Amino acid sequence: MSDSKAAAVKPAVSIDTGRVGDQAQALLGASVTWLQQHWLQILVALGVGVALSLLLFWLRAFGPRLARRSASGKGWSAVLGRAVERTNAFFIIMLSARLVSGYAATPPELDATIAFLFKVAVTFQGAIWARELILGAIEHRTRGEHYTGEALMSAMGLIRLLVSVAVFAIALVVVLDNLGVNVTGLVAGLGVGGIAIGLAAQGIFADLFAALAIIFDRPFRRGDKVSYGTTSGVIESIGLKSTRIRAFTGELRIISNRNLLDKEIQNTSLRDHIRVSYTIGVTYETPPDTLARVPAILTELVEAEGAKVARCGFETFGASSLDYALQVDTPGDDWATAHATRDRLMVAIMRRFADEKIGIAYPTQTTYTAAPDGTLVMPYAEAARG
Repeated sequence: MSDSKAAAVKPAVSIDTGRVGDQAQALLGASVTWLQQHWLQILVALGVGVALSLLLFWLRAFGPRLARRSASGKGWSAVLGRAVERTNAFFIIMLSARLVSGYAATPPELDATIAFLFKVAVTFQGAIWARELILGAIEHRTRGEHYTGEALMSAMGLIRLLVSVAVFAIALVVVLDNLGVNVTGLVAGLGVGGIAIGLAAQGIFADLFAALAIIFDRPFRRGDKVSYGTTSGVIESIGLKSTRIRAFTGELRIISNRNLLDKEIQNTSLRDHIRVSYTIGVTYETPPDTLARVPAILTELVEAEGAKVARCGFETFGASSLDYALQVDTPGDDWATAHATRDRLMVAIMRRFADEKIGIAYPTQTTYTAAPDGTLVMPYAEAARG
């Protein structure tokens, strides 16, 4: 083979084996000298490091016990316990080594290696802890009978994946930056890729984040009675993408979480009372003294039903009646109770007005005619004879 061909197949990157050998020999010599001069400090540091490691492993064993102390493993102590349990052995060993390396007067090369490995261990252990605490907080928030298990499992699977990718990507960037790698291009590439994925699946992510907003903000729960737009019903399930509402008319309505949160939602299950309004018209022939007693009569009837008067008084002069406005608050959020109270109150008003000789007005019209000489012809025979 010619020299030109040999040059063509020569590796693009050559390794100076002589220099590597010199460095290895220098490191070996420095290590031997370090062992000879500081053997006592090394033994003490090694013993302290082993003791620290054993102590940290013993503390890590309390993680599962702390998780079991919480009722059914659902409390904040369980979240903290699972995070402690995820502490890995590499982090414990490197933490102990970093704490005792200064006392042993380690050579600069070895000290730099320990420092770098300690940074790697801390970075990835911090990512593990952050992931467990975030996921634990979400699981703690969503525990209970208000969220369906299948939908919650699907949501948590996707959330776990997204959180894991995010925290470990950040940890990887931090480690590469400590290695001296220019991470600007990597960060820019991750940003562009994230934007592309977000645009491609913006509908799915919008519904997912809306579901998370429902889980954390809790505007309603499963079983709550809500009204939005022109629809009213009971929440049957809160899913990863949509919420199912059983309308009071019987049909099941399915609406995406994003569209649902864009609307004004009235959670009627959280109301402490139900207000029903009445307009009661009495005849113009009712004596003024009796008219003055009408508000007190209505208030007495409302309180007899266990309800509360929010407003009661004369409203306006109607076309054929004197109108009174009555607003009644029934305690609780049960419409069946409020309707039953309304029905009893209306019957009680009719009965009391009959006893008080108070006429309830209805649309009436009286027609007067005139004789050829201009005098009025009364519509009633008795009046004409008089």
